[in-house]
Amino acid sequence: MSLDCGEVAYDLEEEELELEFKLEEENIWALRSANCWYYEKKLGERRYDLPPGDLGWPFIGNMWSFLRAFKSGKPESFISTFVNRFGHTGLYKVHMFGNPSIIVTAAEACRRVLTDDESFKPGWPSSTASLIGKKSFLGISDEEHKWLRKLTAAPVNGHEALSVYLKYIEESVVAALEKWAGMGQIEFLTELRKLTFRIIMYIFMSSESEHVMEVLEREYTALNYGVRAMAINIPGFAYHSALKARKKLVGVLQAIVTERRERRKKNSQTVKKDMMDALMDAEDENGRRLNDEEIIDVLVMYLNAGHESSGHITMWATVFLQKHPDVFRRAKAEQEEIVRNRPPGQKGLTLKEIRQMDYLSKVIDETLRVITFSLVVFREAKKDVRVCGYIVPKGWKVLVWFRSVHFDPETYPEPKTFDPSRWDGFTPKAGHFLPFGGGSRLCPGNDLAKIEISIFLHHFLLNYELERCNPASPVIYLPHTRPKDNCLGRIRRVST
Repeated sequence: MSLDCGEVAYDLEEEELELEFKLEEENIWALRSANCWYYEKKLGERRYDLPPGDLGWPFIGNMWSFLRAFKSGKPESFISTFVNRFGHTGLYKVHMFGNPSIIVTAAEACRRVLTDDESFKPGWPSSTASLIGKKSFLGISDEEHKWLRKLTAAPVNGHEALSVYLKYIEESVVAALEKWAGMGQIEFLTELRKLTFRIIMYIFMSSESEHVMEVLEREYTALNYGVRAMAINIPGFAYHSALKARKKLVGVLQAIVTERRERRKKNSQTVKKDMMDALMDAEDENGRRLNDEEIIDVLVMYLNAGHESSGHITMWATVFLQKHPDVFRRAKAEQEEIVRNRPPGQKGLTLKEIRQMDYLSKVIDETLRVITFSLVVFREAKKDVRVCGYIVPKGWKVLVWFRSVHFDPETYPEPKTFDPSRWDGFTPKAGHFLPFGGGSRLCPGNDLAKIEISIFLHHFLLNYELERCNPASPVIYLPHTRPKDNCLGRIRRVST
């Protein structure tokens, strides 16, 4: 029997390739296991009670798959991957934003994490805290947070304050809509963000020059793109640009704070006019006052949150109304009824009328659910905690994944469908609707935001319509959900 040398060589080559493939697979497995080995080994026996999951690659963890999913136009695919691999467990171990973490997707678990202050504290990535401010609500202790929240929430959400701001908001909205109707083609989202920024600037700093407002609003745009980006401080990356924007923001706000302090020294009888005055006068039980850094970080946080969410949700609510004629007609009829029932001589909206906008409130809630402006908030375990049968180790980050809660088909049938009527006679259980977070860290400006949106939609529904240039414009999901063209279109007046 003879052997063909060519066949022998071919067999040997095949074996070498198979061996190389196996070695490559082993190397990949070793790399993907590195994070698990490094972080879980420290836990000892507790590691067996961790939720299922995957800590991803060394250093980058699961960030590439997260960014890939959200930039692909299919953001739900990120969590779907875990569900498909490990089942509907509600908690998954991951490595994100530089830390070993637990993603929480089940409503009950989200509620537990947000409300259990004994077990969880804010756990925002250091990069996010660096951008928004370590002295803002993101980085301060529970005691400091309670004091600052009490100080700032009432002037933003209190009945008296909202009544005062209502007139300014309405005047600004009416003027803006009239102006846009005469401008032709506009980026609707861009103009809305300018409007909501003007409103929050008025509440916190009374007024500033157009130039200052334009500078601040422009830098906030750059800041936001870096908040959920990977913390790569190299030119060309979003985080690097965001750090530069933060520096400029601080510089502008420092000049404003310094000028305000000088003015107050010269005239000690000046009546408090805005939130900056309240922050400068704030004093705790020990007589401690806020320094400039603390005031500026609070301003950076509030000015950012106070215009981004309102601007985006107002845009999406307008888009959804225009896209669903039946919803538009029902919401418009409600607003016309409110105007008809208005006492003779009354000019402008009242808080009582806004509270009567039952259907419009459902439109706003449905928009908040579908869009989920803040897709996640960050907490950190103060100690080992058991949640839904799994261990959350002390020091690990906890990512409360709002998108999964708001798209749960058991709570919201056909969850991707915009349907305000789903709220008729329906009140979600605690933890099942979290547009403004929950617990002691609930967004303090939630009432103000809904009132801003209601006032805008009231006047839009009565007198205007939106004509989009690119109704099929692709949607971008980071840092916030928006059309790629910023909702390019025209605002048309339909009545006089």
